[in-house]
Amino acid sequence: MRRIWAAPIVFACLLLFAWTLLAWSGGVPAIALPSPLAVAQSLAGWLGSGAIFGYLGVTFAEVFGGCVLGTLFAMPLAVLIHRSKWVSAAVNPFLGASQAIPAVALAPLLAVWAGYGWTPIVLLCASMVFFPILISTVVGLRHVPKAVVDAALLDGANSLQLLAHVEAPMALPSMLAGVRNGFTLSITGAVVGEMVIGGGSSLGLGTLLTVQREATDTPGMFATILVLCLVAATIYSLIQLWERRSRIIKSL
Repeated sequence: MRRIWAAPIVFACLLLFAWTLLAWSGGVPAIALPSPLAVAQSLAGWLGSGAIFGYLGVTFAEVFGGCVLGTLFAMPLAVLIHRSKWVSAAVNPFLGASQAIPAVALAPLLAVWAGYGWTPIVLLCASMVFFPILISTVVGLRHVPKAVVDAALLDGANSLQLLAHVEAPMALPSMLAGVRNGFTLSITGAVVGEMVIGGGSSLGLGTLLTVQREATDTPGMFATILVLCLVAATIYSLIQLWERRSRIIKSL
């Protein structure tokens, strides 16, 4: 456990050392690569005023809404794909094609369809969450041991009972892996949506990045990106911990 916790800390220190060395060497202009001290000062100013928490709250609400919406659509479809070969054959080619559409291209269309503000950004987040959760859920369901499924059917379990008490619990680690990857992608979707769509009440970290870009506030941009990275890493680690515990329970 000590090695597990020490490894990312050591790696972060190495990155910080390389960043400091490169910034202070004078080879890169400060406007392109500010020093860690300048970024820390900018971040401290935002944290001290408390203004960044409002931006962070809006972005997190969009991310959470998109994850919930994407999960509500992805998991039932995953069950249908798992249970029906016809649905699997009909849907799979279109799922692959949907991943060729970049978020930057989809965001303006969502603005036309759903207007500006919170709604199209949540839809954009949901579209990015949908695919990884769907694929991971299908893989998890297909890897449930057939002997266990046959035993449940022999005991008289119907389709719903089989899903609720056998397939879903045993596929939970794979489902959580999809949620973990989808949640981090949803953060990207929220920031892209705020920068491309904006408007209304969508005053999140993407909006803050846009303001900082127009003001050529490079330390501020680095500070905002650092906050995004910390939020994504925290959520990723928490879901990964839940996933590991579910794997332990599954093995027992």
